[in-house]
Amino acid sequence: MSRRSRSRILLAAVAIAIAVVAFLNYFVPGDPWRIETERTSRRVTSALGRPLPGTPQLGKLDDRLASQGFVLGAAVMIRIFKAEFELELWLLKAGRFERFATYPICRWSGRLGPKLEEGDRQAPEGFYTVDAAAMNPKSRWHRSFNIGFPNAFDRAHGRTGTFLMVHGGCSSIGCYAMTDPVIDEIWSLMTAAFAAKQQRVAVHIFPFRLTDVNLARMVGHPWHAFWSELRIGHELFERDRLPPRVGVCQGRYHFEPALTIRDAGVAIEPQCRPRQQPRSL
Repeated sequence: MSRRSRSRILLAAVAIAIAVVAFLNYFVPGDPWRIETERTSRRVTSALGRPLPGTPQLGKLDDRLASQGFVLGAAVMIRIFKAEFELELWLLKAGRFERFATYPICRWSGRLGPKLEEGDRQAPEGFYTVDAAAMNPKSRWHRSFNIGFPNAFDRAHGRTGTFLMVHGGCSSIGCYAMTDPVIDEIWSLMTAAFAAKQQRVAVHIFPFRLTDVNLARMVGHPWHAFWSELRIGHELFERDRLPPRVGVCQGRYHFEPALTIRDAGVAIEPQCRPRQQPRSL
């Protein structure tokens, strides 16, 4: 069998896997078999040296920024959705964040649910902030940034773990692997924002898109209550397009709407104040 024939067979297998994943995701966002199928298809695509489906035109960053009315150096905000294998990068424009790009995640490890302890191979979920000191240009995985696990919430629950990253490549032990070309673009946008005096980048990590339908499908899951709590912060950002101020009170996340960009991305600290609910809930 020729190399071209093998490549075509692998690509056909990937296409079938993607179709199966899309079908399963319609019913259960966190189906373990669907997640493993997705991981396999992405690993094969990456091994063939091909961009993952949904990858933006990485070589045209300046053109894409200009066409959407953004500038390099605008403040950055990031959201990650595990089940969908997606990382969203938002940029500030006219005082509010707008989504600039959605990047496919090549690999994350573990199951849906938060990281609990060192060595459990779980990728974290929750609310984190990243400063310039967390950026590593000489990572084992090309480039990386440390998401800041454990945060105050994780520490309140006795959770442990170190060096939880978003990085290049397509391998993961508790991290989010983006491939080298994708992390290069994310890196460019984040370092430009830090150079323009952004202090911290908010990184919000969710198990899946926290819609009413998806949460209803997961009723009875051990982490349903935790995910419902994450949804409060998720909805505040959806409403205001500014990352809410996040604190931790009595072992639970506490949210306050951000009033200006200066409130967005403030370090997450233990603090007890009246809980805020989005007006839409």
